Amino acid sequence: MAELESPDVMPKLITFLSSLLQKVAESNDLNRHFQTQKISVFHGLSRPTISIQTYLERIFKYANCSPSCFIVAYAYLDRFAQRQPALPINSFNVHRLLITSVMVAAKFMDDMYYNNAYYAKVGGISTTEMNFLEVDFLFGLGFHLNVTPTTFHTYYSYLQREMLLQQPLLNLAESSLIVGRSVKLHLCFNEDEASHQQQQLAV
Repeated sequence: MAELESPDVMPKLITFLSSLLQKVAESNDLNRHFQTQKISVFHGLSRPTISIQTYLERIFKYANCSPSCFIVAYAYLDRFAQRQPALPINSFNVHRLLITSVMVAAKFMDDMYYNNAYYAKVGGISTTEMNFLEVDFLFGLGFHLNVTPTTFHTYYSYLQREMLLQQPLLNLAESSLIVGRSVKLHLCFNEDEASHQQQQLAV
């Protein structure tokens, strides 16, 4: 989308996405004391010292992928959260999920992109780990990588609306990123319907 190319839009989008993911991670950090959460290759032994915003800004600065990749990466994270409710996004895995989702989005969306070794350096991990993360992420998505124009517009419109309303706190009724059994009810984007309307799901 042309407006994503504006130099003023992407910094705001990065800030908002960071805030959104921070809220999701903090919420699921609290929930892990009450629920069993599966450990995966995305989990670090400790919380990274770099903030989510600084990390995402670093990815944005060095990945050199198209701005649309960040919208697609957000869609991938939402899909991953829907398909893997036992692996909610938290402070221990959000950084690895971020670098992996952006890399996969760049490979799918862009004609030219950097290899895994480069993304590993950007993400501060080894190439071997980056390779493992990519494979696990793809299987976690069920290799469902296509993002239709309607789906893209739905996610981008949601982010635009929330940014305009200046509500960085994620509304539980509007996204399934805060998922798992920590939320009794959520709405997700039903990508199987042509109308792409939101469908209510019981957890």
